[in-house]
Amino acid sequence: MSFFADCEAAEQAGFRACKRCRPDEVRRDAAAVSKALDILRQAEAAVSLERLGRLTGYSPGHFQRVFKRATGLSPSAYARALREERVRDALSGAERVTDAIYDAGYESASRFYEGMEGKLGMAPSAWVKGGAGTTIRWGVAPTSYGDMLVAATDKGVCRLAFNEGGEELAERFPHAELAEGGADFAALLAAVVDAVERPGTGQDIPLDVQGTTFQQRVWQELRRIPPGETRSYAEIAAAAGKPRAVRAAGSANGANHVAVLIPCHRVVRSDGSTGGYAHGTAIKEALLERERAG
Repeated sequence: MSFFADCEAAEQAGFRACKRCRPDEVRRDAAAVSKALDILRQAEAAVSLERLGRLTGYSPGHFQRVFKRATGLSPSAYARALREERVRDALSGAERVTDAIYDAGYESASRFYEGMEGKLGMAPSAWVKGGAGTTIRWGVAPTSYGDMLVAATDKGVCRLAFNEGGEELAERFPHAELAEGGADFAALLAAVVDAVERPGTGQDIPLDVQGTTFQQRVWQELRRIPPGETRSYAEIAAAAGKPRAVRAAGSANGANHVAVLIPCHRVVRSDGSTGGYAHGTAIKEALLERERAG
């Protein structure tokens, strides 16, 4: 829960606000942040910190501190995250990459490529065309949990799943060039198998994953969970900066295409029960049991 929400909840419960909380100031800060969020979401071009300060009645430096305390990001970083999310959505339906870039609010294609370098994984055109122009190498290997599919672009692993094969992979990337095996891929496959069999290893295995800004935050938090421990969906939502977005955190967890390396199996229900798993609860329970055993 955020600091603003803590203070508001205390007042609603009938407690007298402490002097440190300064409820009037807290409410003013919350209103200013809310106004700034609306401005940033509706803006078609970059909004300077100085302008946000004028519109909310704060000095630029003070407003940046207030905004970051509330959201975990500076206004400029939040605006960049919004543009990144817009361009991902635009790329999924655009006929031309350049149309998606400008629709998302970028002033030029060069600004887009500079800002998104290393974040989209596959080239932007591959997002529009279902993997067109991308070579994906893949293979299936036996593990303690059953046969495991591993697929990777030249940037990293883009799919890890149990009880899947080339047919399912082709459905996910219908226009990519799929190539089974290869010497370099064999080494990567061996490393992935080792990481799956030995919990807590494989952090250096490169990934090529796709997702919105919030999904990526959730996936980052999943990778921070130590082997042998679990988190609830509510805890993941809070760690990702959106404590009320529990359902969205669950959706982001389910949208993970790289099982185990992004350990979505370490998320359980608030009551401690196992919950669902894309590859079956038996595999989830087996993964957790091995991790707890050390």
